[in-house]
Amino acid sequence: MASLSVILGIIGNVISILMFLSPLKTFKRIVKKKSTENYKGLPYITTLLSTSLWSFYGILKPGGLLVLTVNGTGAILHFIYVALFLMYAPKDIKIKSLKLVAIVDVGFFGVVIAVTLLALHGSVRLTLVGLVCAGLTIGMYASPLAVMRTVIKMKSVEYMPFFLSFFQFLNGGVWAAYAMLVKDIYIGVPNGVGFVLGSAQLLLYIIYKNKSPSKAPEEMDEEGSAHLVKGVIQMQDFENNDIKNRNLSKGNSLPKPSVDRQYNQKITKTISLNPDAVGFSIGKDLELGIK
Repeated sequence: MASLSVILGIIGNVISILMFLSPLKTFKRIVKKKSTENYKGLPYITTLLSTSLWSFYGILKPGGLLVLTVNGTGAILHFIYVALFLMYAPKDIKIKSLKLVAIVDVGFFGVVIAVTLLALHGSVRLTLVGLVCAGLTIGMYASPLAVMRTVIKMKSVEYMPFFLSFFQFLNGGVWAAYAMLVKDIYIGVPNGVGFVLGSAQLLLYIIYKNKSPSKAPEEMDEEGSAHLVKGVIQMQDFENNDIKNRNLSKGNSLPKPSVDRQYNQKITKTISLNPDAVGFSIGKDLELGIK
């Protein structure tokens, strides 16, 4: 039994480290372009917290060497990822990300360690850290639910990477089996959830892999936020009096009125705009955008 748990733990280490190495391509691009472009720093900041806490759990747990090695490696890699992101992020994003790092990776992590070592004793320490780690891991595994919803809506797996789903399935399954052998509920429950969600993603992949998207991404955007933007643009058009150009173009053949008459007409025409019609136009766009 002990030897089997060690084998599973080693396999779990390899799979998890491969997952931790997956952002290397992204950060190679960031360093090359010296810009974070549209990439978000939140996943790396939260994973740094998760791997750091699991490393602490591995230190507290008797026989937790395999938990420590994999998460210690993950913590080091994600520390590098976060540092690179902060180095190349625009100033406003850099400031926001630094605040988040201070709150999450320094503040929250420091509080957990301080409370565990100073206020708790014996097995209660392991219970607290185990519960926090399990909650974070379940949140990590649950994050692809939004992608699964998109797959079902579009009837296409175009935006659900197969290998990410496959490695989540493997990682959850191996660590859940390891947890059963060593009787560790804090490792078993979140990885069991990851195994189930990974299985669901693979099932969706089998169902929709040969189907083309029912809606192009542009069409999905057109049904969503694009209409909200359109409503704002229309409001700006009224504010900037761009509508006068369209109205005047219809009357190019008329004699040019005097300056006073031009301003009077413009004021009259602006005041005479039907507010119900304007509200209806913008409201309709907002309604479509919410759908």
